[in-house]
Amino acid sequence: MFAFARSRARTAALALSALVALTCGMTATTGATAAPAPRKQGPTSVAYVEVNSNSMRNVGKYTLPGGDNVFDVAVIFAANINYDTGTKAAYLHFNENVQRVLDNAVTEIRPLQRKGIKVVLSVLGNHQGAGFANFPSQKAASTFAKQLSDAVTRYGLDGVDFDDEYAEYGKNGTGQPNSSSFVHLVTSLRASLPGKIISLYNIGPAASRLSYGGVNVTSKFDYAWNPYYGSWQVPGIALPKSKLSPAAVEIGGTSRSTVASLARRTVAEGYGVYLTYNLDGSDRSADVSAFTKELYGSAAVYTP
Repeated sequence: MFAFARSRARTAALALSALVALTCGMTATTGATAAPAPRKQGPTSVAYVEVNSNSMRNVGKYTLPGGDNVFDVAVIFAANINYDTGTKAAYLHFNENVQRVLDNAVTEIRPLQRKGIKVVLSVLGNHQGAGFANFPSQKAASTFAKQLSDAVTRYGLDGVDFDDEYAEYGKNGTGQPNSSSFVHLVTSLRASLPGKIISLYNIGPAASRLSYGGVNVTSKFDYAWNPYYGSWQVPGIALPKSKLSPAAVEIGGTSRSTVASLARRTVAEGYGVYLTYNLDGSDRSADVSAFTKELYGSAAVYTP
């Protein structure tokens, strides 16, 4: 009876030892370290998603044969900078579709983040005169920066993307672009969001106003990209190549030959980011593969 008990104990101990070895990445028989899972090497891939008509979850449906994500950054397109004519102040606004994504972060955002995909909120003008380049004071810029940082914290996001389009500066009695606004805004936001992404869609008055009063905010950006889809244009910001995307393509809207050509050029010229726009809910694996073959050496796998 005691021999039987010792035998069972020995068997249990061996099983536990094997489990620990496997958990630690060791084989039970040889003790050799298991080979690490393959990791994607190459430029950072960015996907803008029009959430008025598409789900953020689509970004996580594309992988490479080794299991790595195709996309590294997913951009919620887009929140707005609006203008309150009563208080004469800019404020952060979410339309019903952006609000839906944020309110349903558990299903729309967290699954991407668990895969290692960063989720960033794009902020865009809204035809009301308010923009990133016409705050009337440093305090006004800092107030808006706090609204942005509060949103990132509240919804568990990974950063903010600035897109200075459709502001219609001057409308509703607002001011024209000035030199200080965007510098104050970015400086305040970076102080509030250390370690988070701040990216620049390289367009509009704000994009050309990065220095004021001896302060240059260029280094506070993680990425900057070309805003013109189907083209190659190096962003006019003094960031390292690793943080720039001269290529910009619309998935399903830019020909696959152009998508592939821009991806080849990205690699050949040593740039570190590749920007895509308008990922929808269709199987776009052929369009996505047009750039993944050039950037990462393999076609994309789509999993509905």
